[in-house]
Amino acid sequence: MKVYRNLFLLAMTLFMATAFSYTTESTPDTKAGEIEWLTWEEAVKRNETEPRKIFVDVYTEWCGWCKKMDKSTFLDLNVAKMMEGDFYAVKFDAEQKEDIVFQGNTFKFVKGGRRGAHQLASALLDGRLSFPSFVILDESFARIMLSPGYKKPDQLLTELTFAKEEQYKVMSWSEYKANPKAAKKS
Repeated sequence: MKVYRNLFLLAMTLFMATAFSYTTESTPDTKAGEIEWLTWEEAVKRNETEPRKIFVDVYTEWCGWCKKMDKSTFLDLNVAKMMEGDFYAVKFDAEQKEDIVFQGNTFKFVKGGRRGAHQLASALLDGRLSFPSFVILDESFARIMLSPGYKKPDQLLTELTFAKEEQYKVMSWSEYKANPKAAKKS
């Protein structure tokens, strides 16, 4: 019995070592699982010289599911690679107090309810302040999609691919989600 237990422990150790080495591989541009998170202003500035789609993680400090995303989905190597190559990733605290000037408008924090919310977060989310929520914008800041709720890596990758491949120009999200392999080439 002891021999089987030792073999089992050895096999598990080798499995874990292999799995860990796979998840810690890195490329020159992206360290394993590291997304370069920008502020709204940084993404706007970079977009002026190198236009990209923009992924906005609208979160709050008290949101447990937001923290779970940070510790799981956003550390996924494939998610990080796609974000690094094709999007500007923005972390946006829906309760931040600092004003943001964007496209000639000043967005402010507004007190209300239990905590209050930033006007830009409210505008991005159509007033539906649930967290986490994600907004994907095109290069001209037009909304491609609004996606509330916790996402596993494969779910988020499907949404990012929908935006990256510009499938939104030829089909709805619900059509794509039902059959992403049948997506039309634009």
